[in-house]
Amino acid sequence: MSFGDVPVLKGITARFERGRTNLIIGRSGAGKTVLLKILVGLLHPVEGKVWYEETPFSELAGRDLRNIRMQVGMLFQGSALFDSMTVEENVRFPLDMFTGMSRGEKADQVNHCLERVNLAGSNKKFPSELSGGMQKRVGIARAIVLNPRYLFCDEPNSGLDPKTAFVIDELIQQITRENDMTTVINTHDMNSVMEIGENIILLYNGALAWQGSREQVMHSDNDILQDFIFASPFLQRLRQAALDKGSR
Repeated sequence: MSFGDVPVLKGITARFERGRTNLIIGRSGAGKTVLLKILVGLLHPVEGKVWYEETPFSELAGRDLRNIRMQVGMLFQGSALFDSMTVEENVRFPLDMFTGMSRGEKADQVNHCLERVNLAGSNKKFPSELSGGMQKRVGIARAIVLNPRYLFCDEPNSGLDPKTAFVIDELIQQITRENDMTTVINTHDMNSVMEIGENIILLYNGALAWQGSREQVMHSDNDILQDFIFASPFLQRLRQAALDKGSR
């Protein structure tokens, strides 16, 4: 993938696993956002293909493309809620756009999703009345209201305090497992990497530099990974302590 003469992504081959949290990590400018946009169809790859299981997603058009997109949920970095709509209206929006469900069926589905993200009873509130963490949870409810098979999250913890970020991570992981979804998360949050990184993909200068699980992070000898994950002296000491303990 290139912008003009500038290559952004270079020959990336990766598999995102179903029922697990797949994390894309890397420094600013590594190509994470471009890769995520290609995966959801906002950008088209110059070369190569994106497959959704047995379906060549990057080659679809018309009704076939719409059918796949109805199976995709998206959590945007800034939640991207409509300020003029209530919580209920925001969550119901995909149902209004893509389904022929009755008003009662839509209400039941909206309430189910709000209960799932621990926001039952917040239907009539507006985004301006919610905290940042609550807005993220509304965004998650909207992302799962169509019962998607694939969930994409762009920096879900951006702007959140560590405690709220942990709650959001835990919620995304629970929903992924309960619904057996393929969840792809673009993040630079190292807490997310170590808490829910079941399948981690590290990009470096637009190329795939490493892939593995959070358990493998601590023991990897990949220099690019170690420089990225353990950038601070404190984290370096933690890693060394863990390695020393494991060698005893």
